Amino acid sequence: MAIVIIRTLIIYTSIFAVMRLLGKRQLGEMQVPEFVIAALIADLAANTLQDTGVPLLNGLVPVITLFCLEVFVSALGMKSVRLRSLLFGRPSLLIYRGKIDRREMKKNRFTLDELMEQLRVQGLNDVSKIEFAVLETGGDLTVIPFPEHQSVSAAQLGIYPPDKGYSYIIINDGRIMGENLRRAGYDTGWLQKKLKEQKLHSAEEVYFMTVNGLGEVYISPRGESL
Repeated sequence: MAIVIIRTLIIYTSIFAVMRLLGKRQLGEMQVPEFVIAALIADLAANTLQDTGVPLLNGLVPVITLFCLEVFVSALGMKSVRLRSLLFGRPSLLIYRGKIDRREMKKNRFTLDELMEQLRVQGLNDVSKIEFAVLETGGDLTVIPFPEHQSVSAAQLGIYPPDKGYSYIIINDGRIMGENLRRAGYDTGWLQKKLKEQKLHSAEEVYFMTVNGLGEVYISPRGESL
């Protein structure tokens, strides 16, 4: 039993490290080559965990090899536009100036039901109001309405609200995030002052606290409920 646990921990740690090294883009927007490698890694890991008679290196070596292959393929894709198109494909224009391109729909095996579902997810249901709809290589649908149907921005209305900047998490479930506090430009003295203003004695009484670039503070005490 101990051997199984140790093998599981080693395999888990190895795959976790590999997936972290692949980067957030691969995890969030997996392309076809990346999906194939992820599936192979999962299969190799499962076989190694199920059969204790298989040497551990027989599972680790292929995983590391696949990781190196992915890094190599990604590097080639960054240097060559043609190879990148071959490996990852190209975006497809499903809607062009209010008209659905049947050829592109068929090429990508994208049904009208799927198209309308994706449009509704983005709050749109009238194809005639859409200038462009692009099916990205990662499978997401980017929709760009005609200018007259786009949301009006504050700048277009001549309104220029102050920039609130980035909101830093200062307290997370009772724990002070010291690095965030420093980056926000404040210290523990300022924090204690803000807590006293809310009649709180320590960070342990706070469930969540943030501060933005304008110094606006949001505090959610632990005892607060809906």
